[in-house]
Amino acid sequence: MNQKIVANLWFDGNAKEAVEYYVSVFPNTKILSTANYPESKEEGLADFQLELAGKPLAIEFELNGQHFTAINAGPEFKFTEAVSFAVYCKDQEEIDYYWDKLSSVPEAEQCGWCKDKYGLSWQIVPENMEELMNRPNAFAKMMEMHKLVISDF
Repeated sequence: MNQKIVANLWFDGNAKEAVEYYVSVFPNTKILSTANYPESKEEGLADFQLELAGKPLAIEFELNGQHFTAINAGPEFKFTEAVSFAVYCKDQEEIDYYWDKLSSVPEAEQCGWCKDKYGLSWQIVPENMEELMNRPNAFAKMMEMHKLVISDF
């Protein structure tokens, strides 16, 4: 692996489902490996982990060539908007595609940001965002949008 920094995503028992979903959304994707929790306490499983016996612990995968790890852990930690992944799109058709696939929480939509059904935040933005933001009143226009519409800048 040539990527030195890898995002590790903490899921509440549904990492496999989430990874399979993300792999269905993005091109150039694949599941690389899956490591499972031990099957028993004798193999090192703690009492609080018994419900996870034999289930996926960590799943290594790639989305559009970027390496990620999904960790099946528990409800202790949730995703917040403090971390998001930007998807740079070549045109409105691509923006519409990713928005339709990833936006699942309408009240979390703002300025091209959306939240998927697993709580992960995404920024679905045009590749030429810097150029668009140099147009008159671009910031004000963007602030009124949920999904970004290139022709509205």
